[in-house]
Amino acid sequence: MNICIKNGRLVDPKNGIDAQLDLFIADGRIAAVGQAPAGFTADKTIEADGAVVCPGLIDLSVRLPSLESELAAAIAGGVTTVVCPPDTKPVLDEPGLVERLIQRAEALGLARVLPLGALTRNLEGQSLASMAGLASAGCVAFSQADRPVTDLQSLYRAMQYAATYDFTVWLRPQDYQLARDGVAHDGEVAARLGLAGIPVAAETVAIATLVELAKATGVRLHLMRISSAAGVAMVRDAQAKGARVTCDVAVHHLHLSEEDIGYFNALARFDPPLRAVSDRAALRFGLAEGTVGAVCSDHTPTAEDGKLLPFGEADAGNPGLTLLLPLVLAWAEEAGLSLNTALARVTSNAAAIIGRDDLGHLAPGAVADVCVFDPAASWTITPEAFSSVGRNSPLAGRTMKGRVLAVVAGGRPL
Repeated sequence: MNICIKNGRLVDPKNGIDAQLDLFIADGRIAAVGQAPAGFTADKTIEADGAVVCPGLIDLSVRLPSLESELAAAIAGGVTTVVCPPDTKPVLDEPGLVERLIQRAEALGLARVLPLGALTRNLEGQSLASMAGLASAGCVAFSQADRPVTDLQSLYRAMQYAATYDFTVWLRPQDYQLARDGVAHDGEVAARLGLAGIPVAAETVAIATLVELAKATGVRLHLMRISSAAGVAMVRDAQAKGARVTCDVAVHHLHLSEEDIGYFNALARFDPPLRAVSDRAALRFGLAEGTVGAVCSDHTPTAEDGKLLPFGEADAGNPGLTLLLPLVLAWAEEAGLSLNTALARVTSNAAAIIGRDDLGHLAPGAVADVCVFDPAASWTITPEAFSSVGRNSPLAGRTMKGRVLAVVAGGRPL
C-alpha cells in the first residue's frame, strides 16, 4: 500500500530532521521524505496538520501475558516494536518457541515482537541455552529476565560464548542475595512503614561484577532498568573507560520516587523499586546526557486482585505501554530538552541497542513504522485509558500531554 502522511512536523532524531515535511511510504518501506517519488500515487492519505510525525516507538521491556491485547495496547501508545523478555511460559530457550511467538505476532498484524532468548536453559543459571539457534530463530539478544545467575563461572562462560558471535547480553543489575526478601527501596519510607528494603548496593555490586565480566570477555552488555544515582555514575565511568556497556531506565522511575508509596500503596510497587528523590534526579540527568541510552515502559500488566494485597505481597509492576510517549514528553518538557532528544530515547537509541539499523528512523529504505501524535492534546490517566489486561497505575488522575492519532506499522495503517 502507498501511503502519504501530509503536512506534519516530521521529527527524525537519527537523521537530525525537525521540519514540516510530507512522508511517503511504499511496499512497507519509507519511499521518500519531502517530495513524492516519481510515479507515486497514494492509496491512503493521512492528514497530520498540527501533529508530530516520528518513527514508531521501540519499547525495550514488554511482557505479553495476552499477546493480542498487549500488542493492541502497544499500537494505541504509538509503539510499533516491543522487546519481549524470555521468562514467558514456556521459557524462550528453544528456537521453535521463538519462531512460534514471532509467527503469532505477525499473524495479528499489530506491533512487531523481538524476543530476547534465554541465556541459560530454562533460565536456571547453569547450562547455556542454544544461543546460535535462538539468534537464527529471531532473538535479538540474550537475557535472564529477572532470574539470577548465581554461578559466576557459568555467567563468565556465557559471556565468552556470546562475545564470540557478537551477541549482546541483557542483564538486570541486581545482586539477588542483597535484594532477597526486599520489597521497597532501603530508605526513609521503607523504614517508616516497616517494609523490607532493597539497598542501592544490590544494584551497584551487580553493576561492578557485570562490567568486570564484560571487560574480561569483550561482550556487549546492556543493563536493564537501572534505578539509582550510584548506578548511573558507575555506567558513566565504565563508558568513559571504553567498556561496551549500555543501559536503559523504566519510564516510571523518571516521575516517581519512594515517596509515592504513600501509605502502603501497592500500585507503587515496582522491581527495581522506586528509589529516593535524588536517585530520580540522577536518572533524569543521565538520560538527558546520554549515559542512559533509552527509556522503556517496563510493561508488566497485573490483575486487579494482585494489587489489592498488602504491599509486601502485591504483584510488582504496572502497565506502561499507554504511558510511554506522554511520560517521555513530560520528562523532556520539564528538563528543557528538544523533542528530537526526547524521541531519540524511544526510537533511534533503542534501535541501536537492539542492533536494528532498519528501525527507529524515517530515511528512505527504513521499515515504515510511523507514529503520528498531537503533542498538545491533554488527557487524564484513568483505568479506561489502558488497552492492556492490566489497568492499574499509581499515576492515575494525572493529566498528560500527547495523544496518538495514527500509527503505521510495517507499512500497514492501523
